[in-house]
Amino acid sequence: MSEGFFACGIARACPVDPQVAHAYRSWIADGRHADMHYLADNIDKRLDPTLLLDGAQSIIVVALNYAPARRIPDDQYQLAAYAYGRDYHDVIKQRLRRLIANGPLSIVDCKIATDTVPILERYWAWQAGIGFIGRNHQLIIPGAGSMFFLGEIITTARFDHYDQPVANRCGTCHNCIDACPTGALGHSFDARRCLSYQTIEHRGPLDADISDKLGTTIYGCDRCQQSCPWNRFATPTDIPELQPSEALLSMTKDDWRHLTIDQYRQLFKGSAVKRTKYEGLMRNIEAKREEIQRLR
Repeated sequence: MSEGFFACGIARACPVDPQVAHAYRSWIADGRHADMHYLADNIDKRLDPTLLLDGAQSIIVVALNYAPARRIPDDQYQLAAYAYGRDYHDVIKQRLRRLIANGPLSIVDCKIATDTVPILERYWAWQAGIGFIGRNHQLIIPGAGSMFFLGEIITTARFDHYDQPVANRCGTCHNCIDACPTGALGHSFDARRCLSYQTIEHRGPLDADISDKLGTTIYGCDRCQQSCPWNRFATPTDIPELQPSEALLSMTKDDWRHLTIDQYRQLFKGSAVKRTKYEGLMRNIEAKREEIQRLR
């Protein structure tokens, strides 16, 4: 597919389904978004993407594969696979800009979106026929898994054909729910319990009950994805910008424990890991040391 996207679908731009809107508002009201206050901002736009672009008619959704070809050794500290390469926001935006500039969309109004824009990305990927939203609350592409970044083009272009939502194919599988060490998954995802939230977005010390559940991770968590049967079909990405550096792959636990701020800046220049800042990453690493001391 053009610009290396694995999948593409088109949905008609309109307000989200009323049940989805009610569920989202209830999720926010219950505080399950934790301290991610930006998720409670611009709810009107998040639930109606036509407010993001005057005259919006369509939403083009793309998926970019990030399943790693090479991984950090299992006996070392782990980062979520999405953070192995360059910051995906930059990668997707650059590719979407080229897609617009080099095709028929160049003559209509367009707005590029990623998860930094108030839009329900997974909902629109589902509406655009790319995949379904699984029990792990990730978008799952049948026959390909869930390790995909999503991007959107909201446009005033109108199409003769729009894709249809994909039926949920989780069946009776609860692997992701069983694999989550903190019980964050379920009918309604609770970000306050999620290790990805705790190790990336959360500011301040980690509670002992959270740090005890980290396992080997120091940034993010992939356990709900690793346990998903659909990810056995995942194929390694060939996107150059998403490949891990040799420096990252060669890091040892001792290297992490003695990481300086200058080394951090060099290792994660242009990376999504900058989201947690040096202090946050070192807090996560120190939590591992404290966990070991508690177990002795």
